[in-house]
Amino acid sequence: MNYPIYLDYAATTPVDERVMKEMMPFFTQHFGNAESRYHAFGWQAEEAVDEAKKKIADSLGCATKEIVFTSGATESINLALKGVFENNNGHLVTVKTEHKATLDTAEYLNGKGNLVTYLDVDGQGNIDLDALEKSIRPDTKLISVMHVNNETGVVLPISKIIELGHGKGVLVHVDATQSLGKLAFPVDADFVSFSGHKIYGPKGVGGLIVKKELVISTQIHGGKQQRNRRSGTLNVPGIVGIAEAVSILDIEENSRLEKLRNNFEKKVLSELPNTKINGLETSRVGNISNITFEGKDAEELLMKLTKIAISNGSACNSATTEASYVLRAIGLSEQDAFSSLRFSLGRFTNKEDMENAANHLIEIVC
Repeated sequence: MNYPIYLDYAATTPVDERVMKEMMPFFTQHFGNAESRYHAFGWQAEEAVDEAKKKIADSLGCATKEIVFTSGATESINLALKGVFENNNGHLVTVKTEHKATLDTAEYLNGKGNLVTYLDVDGQGNIDLDALEKSIRPDTKLISVMHVNNETGVVLPISKIIELGHGKGVLVHVDATQSLGKLAFPVDADFVSFSGHKIYGPKGVGGLIVKKELVISTQIHGGKQQRNRRSGTLNVPGIVGIAEAVSILDIEENSRLEKLRNNFEKKVLSELPNTKINGLETSRVGNISNITFEGKDAEELLMKLTKIAISNGSACNSATTEASYVLRAIGLSEQDAFSSLRFSLGRFTNKEDMENAANHLIEIVC
């Protein structure tokens, strides 16, 4: 089978060979349960988890006791938000363009008696910091924002948001799923969620950094693992894998991908009239390009673009037939939102890939 050029890294990434090499022994040789305290198999697994925590802590600048391993960013986000609000009602501030993991959890919390404020974004996908500050009330407990939008690549001013929140005595959760390894890690946030399969690690494992002094409501009850913040038998191979993936991340990679992305966009815009880059006039992460092809049907284009693997938005929303709520929030009409495609580059994308992708796209759209 001839595979197309993969340009859907924002949906998932392949596991890096270096990550796989570290993981493999823990499937067959060192397969013990990290909670088995009376024999060498358990000791070895526990040691591997401890080493993984140290590797992540050293890479991200957090403490080992602040790391909670989960099944992925969706669970991490649920743990952060429900952990703050479920047993102590209050006010949550978030943004209309957040990932569904945040928006659906916010809706759930709202149904449990918590007030939620959803901030608007402008035509580039930015929030108004003055509006954020004005939204904070005496009962505001948490601000939850994503560092990088998964559909447009727009970067929010996380440092300013954290500073603003803390200045008001409000906790801040950052969804770093799309920014980890590309931008500076928001170490000052109270909660940071991320996922292994977005950083060349395995699927089914993620992390939540929780400041060690914070008390959160447990969401998964059982064996009281991970300081009773998240019960359940630890996924040792996954934990070893995500730790290795974090340790080999290189922010300089973002600059390389940005150059490839910019050249791709320049060629597409010059050859195809009635195209528009969403978020072009603001800060974007280097590997994501969201393009509107006015008058075209994105799903029809996807069926014809057989030489490249791309998407028309978040993989988590692919089952719906509604226009992207992210693109609608930044002001696109429903028709233009249905005419947009997301291209996302990654570690194994090269110049030839992007040139071939641009040529194929231009050929099909014309």
